[in-house]
Amino acid sequence: MSRRAPFRPAPGTIPTEPGVYTFRDASDRVIYVGKAKNLRSRLSNYFQDYSQLHPRTRAMVQSAAAVRWTVVASELEALNLEYTWIKRFNPRFNVMYRDDKTYPMLAISVKEEIPRAFLYRGPRRKGVRYYGPYPKAWAIRETLESLTRVFPIRTCSAGVYRRHEALGRPCLLGYIDRCSAPCVGTVSPAEHRELVDQFSSFLAGNTEPVLRRVRREMEVASENLDFERAASLRDQLGAMTKAMEKQAVVFSDATDADLVGLVTDELEAAVQIFHVRGGRIHGQRGWVVERDDVADSTVIANFLTQFYGEEAELATATETAVAGASSPGVDRSLARVMNPATVTALGDLVGDKQVTPVPREILVPTIPDDADRLGEWLSGLRGAAVNIRVPQRGDKKALMETAQSNAQQALKQHKLKRTGDITARSAALQELQEALWLDSSPLRIECIDVSHIQGTDVVASLVVFEDGLPKKSDYRRYKIRQAAGEGHSDDVASIAEVVRRRFQRHVEDKLAVPAGDEGGELLEGEEELSSAPPKRAFAYPPQLFVVDGGKPQVAAAQAVLEELGVTDVALVGIAKRLEELWLPGEDYPVIVARNSPALYLIQNLRDEAHRFAITFHRQQRSARMRRSALDDISGLGPKRRKQLVSQFGSVARIKQASVADIAEVEGFGPALAEAVYAALHPKEGLE
Repeated sequence: MSRRAPFRPAPGTIPTEPGVYTFRDASDRVIYVGKAKNLRSRLSNYFQDYSQLHPRTRAMVQSAAAVRWTVVASELEALNLEYTWIKRFNPRFNVMYRDDKTYPMLAISVKEEIPRAFLYRGPRRKGVRYYGPYPKAWAIRETLESLTRVFPIRTCSAGVYRRHEALGRPCLLGYIDRCSAPCVGTVSPAEHRELVDQFSSFLAGNTEPVLRRVRREMEVASENLDFERAASLRDQLGAMTKAMEKQAVVFSDATDADLVGLVTDELEAAVQIFHVRGGRIHGQRGWVVERDDVADSTVIANFLTQFYGEEAELATATETAVAGASSPGVDRSLARVMNPATVTALGDLVGDKQVTPVPREILVPTIPDDADRLGEWLSGLRGAAVNIRVPQRGDKKALMETAQSNAQQALKQHKLKRTGDITARSAALQELQEALWLDSSPLRIECIDVSHIQGTDVVASLVVFEDGLPKKSDYRRYKIRQAAGEGHSDDVASIAEVVRRRFQRHVEDKLAVPAGDEGGELLEGEEELSSAPPKRAFAYPPQLFVVDGGKPQVAAAQAVLEELGVTDVALVGIAKRLEELWLPGEDYPVIVARNSPALYLIQNLRDEAHRFAITFHRQQRSARMRRSALDDISGLGPKRRKQLVSQFGSVARIKQASVADIAEVEGFGPALAEAVYAALHPKEGLE
């Protein structure tokens, strides 16, 4: 059986120029789109032996029947063409970024003749402007309530609008000047659209012109003793200020930037993006996606390409809809429904354009691949220069850390959803049983991991999962005692030691449990050894025992189990490089799909064992490094050191004591007292 793709092009036929390539299935459907600076170099990676390919890549190549490519003039053209084809063909093996939240957004239907503002959840649509997302629906309602006092735009549904249009009279909002009432012709569609554009510009961060003008008009009205008008302007100013408070001020300058946070593990990546416009956080969005075996810089590059390409498409469609329905200028007939001072203030916003979806700065945790070409492409979308960089200090660095923290929490929550779902846990255990050919579902699983730095402070951990959830009361920590055996690495010998100690304890605990009815009457001649109940935490074995490692570690663990006569425990090892599962005595590993619940459960178990081992290792290393000045004194053992510290209270007070004071401590003679004093006062000794 061939271990390579049968459709591999003949050597030397693939060009070395930049281009875009597509893998297609037997029905000529595009299943993957990629770009390359050098097509020959890139495509050769796909035509290796299947065992050398990433599982996801291997599945894609095995599903394909042909590969085609298109040569372009530059990497920038390849970037554009790749994005276009991904959107056109929607290939199933391309990682697609999807929102991990369903937070509500404030939407404006600019495609309609009479646009309206409304609360919205769900995927973005063309012809609609979105602001947010907001953490709560009530935050959007409060924002609308505040801003419609200043920008009285339509907020009603299509049914309500048509009903009042037929009745010839406005709704309650129209009567109280919270809507400009386009349904009854109070303002024309062009005038209402201009009001919508001003409302959008205010939400996009262009707030200062309106605030300055309203504040100035309020002061003038107060000086002219027109208190009614001043009070109205004060209320409008308060409404705008309240709406602005929904967006936290993070920078003193008018920063226009997007901050991208990224956190990855072996399987998935979490991306969080903060939109900062005019120095304020205007929104936050997040995604959790499958992560191929690629560097973080590649994940960032792919994300920026897909995200800003889609945003640019939405913006283009929106601006086209606006251009087809709007007309320039502000008709002063707006004064019929608004305060004259407000109409004048809104004139400051006439002609302002919507903030572009591509900001001036894109702040990332890692410089993406092909950053120069990506920057050119983004600059083309924006129509001005775009700077991609890593923040080094100050407020932007602090906000980047916040974005990273949010990404970490998003990834954690995403994994907890899978762990907390009893149906998913049951499916994972069932799938694990089938993958490893077990007789029953492994309800109790134990995993061990070894941690050390170049052979020092070697420790190990054992963690326990029951019914797919951690049972922390049964966690154990081990200090590795013996050296590695001949012919084995330290890790292999350490694994063998931990397995022996764990299952020796199992045998001892099992023998401590009476074979008959527990707590029954004593037989004739039998003595009661202890009134305390026996400790039986390990009296019963796990159904599955996992070691962190590959074939050598599994072989060492299996040898120990056979030595101890343990035959009722299934053993498996998990190798980190390709996430393979190794069974004892097998020459080839068990390959489980990367998106499998069973593999996720084993990885979660392995990661928990790794965390527990590292924590213990750090504690041991810290304890070793916290050495006292008394540790190196010849003739002063642990017991005498403890006596000294107990007598004087601290090493600092021992230094203040004289030789006679030290000699008064029980067990200390004049010679030892002088040795302690000399060690604590080296300069005096030299003199």
